[in-house]
Parts: sequence; structure tokens; C-alpha cells
Amino acid sequence: MARLPTTLTSAWLLIIGVLFHVTYICSIFDIYFTSPLVHGMDQHRVEAPAPAKRLVLFVADGLRADKLYQFHPDPVTNELTTKAPFLRHIVENEGTWGVSHTRVPTESRPGHVAIIAGFYEDVSAVTKGWQMNPVNFDSVFNQSEHTWSFGSPDILPMFAHGASDPDKIECIMYLAEDEDFGKGKFTQLLEKSKTDEALYKKLHSDKIVFFLHLLGLDTNGHSHLPTSEFYLNNIRIVDEGIKKVTEQLKEFYGDDGKTAYVFTADHGMGNRGVHGDGHPDNTRTPIVAWGAGIQKPDTINPQGHDDFSADWALGAYSRHDVRQADIAPLMAALIGINYPVNSVGELPLPYLDASDSFRAASTFTNTLQILEQYHVKQEQKRRTELFFKPFSGLTGDHSPEAVKKQVQALIDAGKYEEAEAECAEVRTLCLEGLRYLQTYDWLFLRSVVSAGYLGWIAFSLNFIMRTFVFDKNDARFGAFGSTRVLKSNKTPVSSSEKRTVTMLGAATFVFFAVILAIKQSPVLYYAYVAFPVLFWSCVILDRRELIATISKTTQNYGWLKVLGSVIGYIIALEVLVYSYFNRAILSVCFLGLALWPAFLPSAVQRNNTMLMVSWSLSCLGTSVFTLLPVEKGEDQYLILAGGLLLTLSGVFAFAVVPGIIADNDPDSETARTAQNVMAFQTALIALTTLIVNETVESLAAHEGLPFVNQTLSWIILVITGSIPFVYGARTNQHYLLRLVIIYLSFAPIFILLSISYEAIFYFFLATTLLSWLMLERKIYSASELQPLSNTLHMEKRPQTSSSSSNGGVNGSTDNTIDLPTRGLGPKDARPAIFFLFFINVAFFGTGNVASLASFSLQSVFRLTTVFNPFFMGVLLIIKILIPFFLVSSVFRVLGRSLDLPPFSLFLLGVATTDVMTLNFFYLVRDDGSWLEIGTSISHFCISSLMVLFTILLFALSDLLVGRALVPAVGEGHSKKRS
Repeated sequence: MARLPTTLTSAWLLIIGVLFHVTYICSIFDIYFTSPLVHGMDQHRVEAPAPAKRLVLFVADGLRADKLYQFHPDPVTNELTTKAPFLRHIVENEGTWGVSHTRVPTESRPGHVAIIAGFYEDVSAVTKGWQMNPVNFDSVFNQSEHTWSFGSPDILPMFAHGASDPDKIECIMYLAEDEDFGKGKFTQLLEKSKTDEALYKKLHSDKIVFFLHLLGLDTNGHSHLPTSEFYLNNIRIVDEGIKKVTEQLKEFYGDDGKTAYVFTADHGMGNRGVHGDGHPDNTRTPIVAWGAGIQKPDTINPQGHDDFSADWALGAYSRHDVRQADIAPLMAALIGINYPVNSVGELPLPYLDASDSFRAASTFTNTLQILEQYHVKQEQKRRTELFFKPFSGLTGDHSPEAVKKQVQALIDAGKYEEAEAECAEVRTLCLEGLRYLQTYDWLFLRSVVSAGYLGWIAFSLNFIMRTFVFDKNDARFGAFGSTRVLKSNKTPVSSSEKRTVTMLGAATFVFFAVILAIKQSPVLYYAYVAFPVLFWSCVILDRRELIATISKTTQNYGWLKVLGSVIGYIIALEVLVYSYFNRAILSVCFLGLALWPAFLPSAVQRNNTMLMVSWSLSCLGTSVFTLLPVEKGEDQYLILAGGLLLTLSGVFAFAVVPGIIADNDPDSETARTAQNVMAFQTALIALTTLIVNETVESLAAHEGLPFVNQTLSWIILVITGSIPFVYGARTNQHYLLRLVIIYLSFAPIFILLSISYEAIFYFFLATTLLSWLMLERKIYSASELQPLSNTLHMEKRPQTSSSSSNGGVNGSTDNTIDLPTRGLGPKDARPAIFFLFFINVAFFGTGNVASLASFSLQSVFRLTTVFNPFFMGVLLIIKILIPFFLVSSVFRVLGRSLDLPPFSLFLLGVATTDVMTLNFFYLVRDDGSWLEIGTSISHFCISSLMVLFTILLFALSDLLVGRALVPAVGEGHSKKRS
């Protein structure tokens, strides 16, 4: 393998890191979420006459099961009534009902694919925005004689695209506002057939499907929340529309009893008006079926109920739950068409009202269709494996050929129940076999990916130790910590050794490349192999330097201190991993950190009582927020309290900060300018609080968003957001003033986008960060420092006011001095892990970044009430990122305060976060609860992209505080050897 240049810099390391992590983030989709679809299967259907000639499928987009089945208070009489009287009548008198359990992503496209095609969509379809098919697939519509579909243009075209005969699927599309199934377009179709003989003939054919998709519920759920009267009234509109269509079809077909009806939803809706993740509110949808071939209500032995349906008053009627993919084989059985060849759904027999022979034949056909997928997939895998091992459950007596003979013999002998039981067992084995084949390459791929992440950790830590811990090179640091090497004293590597390692690496890559070629693997798999080979080759070549660096470090600090720092760092990372699953662990950490001052050196405790008290109180205050639920309703009083707290903090900063940062001259020109800016910012905070309060009252009264308030909100957002980039960004402000300006600038934006306690969290997080910065400076000032002979680099910094008569709050950008920077030591693991800890607090302080559903769209209603997912998403992201801006700015100043080279602490965090990424890699779930699946993907992606996120944070912090004046904390003190 070709080796990296010997003059590897931090910038190049980051470029490699970004390429590596962006590539490897795809690995979970290649391993856990590859497309389950195969092609080339034979089609299967029941030859016996079907119970129905036609099928009507209603899909209410975004309807939660509980909201349909529950009783709701009448807004006038307050009497509990159902919002869907027609469907309630069906449940109690005519059909079978239950809950359809969807899976993530709970979006419209995957949900409709599961209902109509019978399989759960490949998560990689996110690259197409859930709108188009990553691969072609079969569906009930494709197998029908003809399908008329009415609905949203986001849904209908995907089933016509790729169909064997696109002309057989007619798409009649309308907008969300046209709630009455397109304002009579279904009625127009029936009326047109009276004068159109060809249409009349089609409508009277067998095996036809009507698909009616209603988007209004989803739109109202996003705009007004699923608990609102708007959403509940839309359920009534849906119910009335279904009743009208049912009556029209009865009249049109002369009530011939040959129409089957299925009503369901593609996904639910969270209390915050969003969906997409695996929350039960998003995955539990209703299913009601009635008409030809559907069982009547079971009132003799009602079963299937649990706490979820306890308040529905339907305990006298059996509840039959299904998986969403089970609906497709049910529809195929009802009208006697071929089962969709890609379906993995199992026919829900409790819904089917037919003869015993038909039920047995239907479930046998369902089994053959799934068995056919297993057979085709097994043969494909067999052709690409050197030593293929078949699934043991489908061999011998359970081989595909043996199963067909056994079940057919049972059906011929009239042993229908035994045939159904055998089919159920075989289907389970088939699904296990498909799962076995789907995960066949997991061990190989997981091993490769693990070697890649471990290789990156070793490779990047090797660079950090050689560059920032102990380095005999005389160099200076530039942007992103890039080095300009003046002379090289590296331990030389002989050309023969370099050649041997390179050839060994090349041979290893070729070996795996041959295996991948035989497997017919995608091109990306070769990159998965190339990275670990490259990383480990470089580590082996640099092993002498690495060993020397480790040896030097242990000599300077002692084995116990170094080993303790490493073990403590890893334990802390594991605690942070656990915090992703339980936010309360962050509160426990804060409680522990509140006690930290008690263990500080006496030299620090002696003169810093107020600072230590501030730290402890801030930690205790911040600990509360990670105990609060992420789903929070709008609370006007908490918004006002947050605004008042931020206003008071602005007044305090106005009174105190200029006196601290000025040269004992609070009335100087620069100090007065700083006071004026802070006064203006504080006024904006107060004004924003009043505007938000009035806007909340107006929206609560359904009076809409006041135009004046909306205009002022946008003006405030633009002005206050630009202040930190306009005032002081290119001049040498004192670091404390600079941080306060940044804090006050983002405060109005945070208030504008708050619906509850977020502004209070912002205050406590800021005070905690500032206390942390000041404590670290005091600790470093009081601690014994490394001797100057071991310092590595010099950083050219702006000169502080104490070092120049020309300095001040806004000194000359050319007035600089050289201050020594030191190497990283074991004690620097603490600020690095604190940084990662505060990043986690920013992730989970007011919500769960792993699930954007935890952030309410209400927070953007101060700026716009027009539903626009992209625009609203941008505003939500701004709100989410503001705490990160604070964390990165403080951390940037801290690095300079500790006399560390630029980016060294950031880089230490980047190099070690993959300990967390490896945890999340093995915790990715593609089974179990849908909530676990969705969050596991999010956790892995967040951790894996931390390197890119950290680079962006460093770049932003460099822009915000890169030119700030940071006085050397140890000036005036003697520096002793530690």
C-alpha cells in the first residue's frame, strides 16, 4: 500500500478523517439495511374463486390508531363522542379491526410500500427523499387488472413507476386541501362510466382496485398537532368521505356484496406534530376491514386487548393486530390476484371469511410466495460464496420441495388446520432463512469495519502523540494546527522495512479484493478494506516513534498517572455512550461535577470561593434539564421566565464586564463602546420576550401570527445574529467580553424559538461553561507546569493589554507577541472529555437530537405559520446549533488559556470519539422495537460524523473568538517541572 507523506499535517489528517468517516457511515446501510428485494421469482395465486371482485383501499395519511378509536369531548356539549361514527359502526357490526404496526422510517413512502407491496422499505431510500423507489418492486396494484388511485402526487406515481403495465394504474392526483377525495373526482369517475362504455367495462371487471389516499390529516397534524380540534375534525371528514364512497359503490354495483374494503394509515403522528422516528404514536395505526371476504365482529370470545385499547370502549369486540406488511397478502387473497412477489407479509387469517379449503389454499400460496424468495436468494448467495453454508432450518424435511409436497398432501386430505399450522411454521422458517441470508456477510463486514475504526484511532493518536505530546521538530502552528517542519529528527525507517510493510499491505488488500470480487461486492466495500490496511500500515511503520513517545510520556508523568488517565478517559466515553440511551445519566454527571471543587488543590480553593460556588450552582441548575421530558408543551410562563433571566444576565454583564476587561479604566472609549453594544443586546432580549409573549397569546386565541410581530421577529433575528460577526470579530477583544457578546447575541434567537424552558437552559449552560473556563484557568495557573525545555511550539498571539501600552478591549490586530505552547499531557484528558460531555449536554439538553421528533414545530411559529418542512427544518437546526456555538467558543478560548497548540484539544476529541462510534456500530438494530432501530441509526450517524461536526465547530469558534485576547494564565508565576 502507498504510504502517506511524512509531512502529514493536522489539515491532511482531518481530510483523511472526513473521507474515512463519510465512507464508513455508509457501512451500517450496507450491513444492516441492504435492500431485501430479489427478482426472478415465480408468481403464485389461489386458483379457487375469490370472495371479492373488487377492493377499495382507504389510507388516511398520518392517522394515529388511538385518535380514531377513542371518544373525544364535543367542543359544545363536552359530551364524549366518536369522531368516526361510520367506522365505529363497521367495527361493532360488520367487520374486523385492530392496530397495524408500522416500522421506521415512519414516512409516507415506506408506509405505503409496506401496505401495498408487502415489504419494509430499504432505509437507503432516504437518498431519494422517500419519494422514489431505490429498486423496482411488485405490488397489489401491479397484479390487479386495473387500479384507480386518488391522492397526493407524492405517493401515487411511485406505484405506477416500474409497473409491468403502467397503463393499468391510473393516478388521479389532488392537493392536501381537497379533503373530500379530490372534491368529487371519485364521483366524477363513476358518472363518466355512464357514457364511457370502455370505462364501464373496466369498472365491472374482476380483480380491480380503488385506492383513495387522504392527505389532510397529515397536514393538520403537522400544522395544529394531533391533539387539536383541527386534527380531530379531520377524522370526521375522513369518516364521512368513506361513508359516502361506500354508499356510492353499493349503488353503482347494485349492492352485489362483492366489494371488500380496507381502511388503514401509512404512519401515525407524534404529539409534537412530527413523525419519522419509531415512537409508538408514529408506529401504531388503525386497520378496519369489512365487506366481501371479511369476518364479522367476534363478540363471543373477544381477545387481543391491552392497556393501549383500554379506553376505546371496544372490549366486547376482538382486536386483531397485524404488521403493516400483512395487509398486502390480505388484499391479494380477497380479490384472487397474484401475491406481490416481494412481499414478506403473512396472511392474517382472522380477517378472512371464506371456506376452510380457501383459507388453507390462501395461506399455502402465501407460504409458497415467501418460500420462492428464499429459494432465489439462496441460489444467488450460493453463486457468490466460496464455501456456502445453507440455512439449516430449510433442509431435509423442510426443504422447499419437501414442504410443497407435505402441505399439498394435507390440503388434498382435507386436513386444513394442519396445513395452516404447517404453513405458519414454514413461513416462520422462511423469514428466518431470509434473515440468515440477509446477515450472511455480517461477520466479515463487521470485522473489516471494526479494523477500520480501530485503525483510525491508532493512526490519529499516533499523529497526536508525535506532534502534540513529544516532538523534537522546531515548528510553528498555523490554521487548523498545520505544521511547517523546519528540520527532521524522526527515527529513520529503512527502505527495506518500508518496502516490506508496503508489500504486506498491498498483498493484504489484494487478498480481500479477490474475495470481494468473488462475492460481487459493491465498489464501496473495497474502500472499507482499503482504509484499515492504510491505517495499520502507517502505524506499523511509525511504531518506533509511537513507542518512544509513550515511553517519554510515562517517564515524565509516571505509569500510574498515564494509565489512570487513559482508563478514566475510556470509562468517561462509555458513560457518554450510555447517556445517549438515558439522558438522566447526564444529570448524575452534573451532580458529581458539582462536587469537583472539593477535590481541587488548596491553592485553587483558597482564593476562588465565589467561582467554585458559581460552578456548583450552575451544574446543579443544568442537571435539571436532562431529567425533564423531551416532549414539552408550550408554556408561556416558562418562556417569560427565561426571557427575564436572560435580560437580567444582560444587565449584569453591562454593569460588570467592561470594568473587568478594561485597564482599570471603565470609562475608556472601548469600554463605553462595549457597554453600548451590551445595552443594545439586552434591550433586544427584553423586546424579544415581549414579542414572543404577545405572539403566543395571539396563536393560542387562533388569531394568527400578527404581521408586526412577525416582521419584528425577523428583524431581530437578522440583527442579533449578525452582531458577533460584525462587532469585534476581526479585532482583538478581551476573551471575556467576546464570549459575553456571543452569549447575548444568540439569546434573542433562542427566545424566539423557545416554547418552554429552553431559554432557562441556555442561561444555565452558559454560566456552567463560563465557570468551567475560569476554573480551568485557575487550576492551570496554580499547577506545576512542564519546564520550558520541553515546550514544543510557539504560537503568535495578539498581545494582551498587560503586555503593551497600546492594548485594550479593541487593540491593534498587528500588536502581537510570541508565547510558548506546551505539549499535551495526561491532565489534558480532562478538558477534552469535558468538551465531549458538554457536546452531549447540547445534544440532549432540551430535546433528543437523535430524534428530531422531540423538537416541536411550534417553536418556529413566531416566524412563520406556513407549513414548509425545509424552511421550518432550517429554523429548528439553528435553534439546535446555538448551544454548540457556545461550547465550541469556550473550548477554543480554553485551549489557548492552557497554552496548547491550536486545535490540539479538538483533535484529541476527534481521535477518540470513535470509541463511542464502535459502541454504536454494534448497537445498531435492524430488528426489535422500531424505536430502537431508529435511535440506533441516529446514534451511530451522530457519533460517526463527530469529526466533521468538530471541524465545523472549530472553524466557527476560530471565526468567533480566534482573535480574542487571552492573557497567559501563568504570567508572574514560576514554572516548575511536574
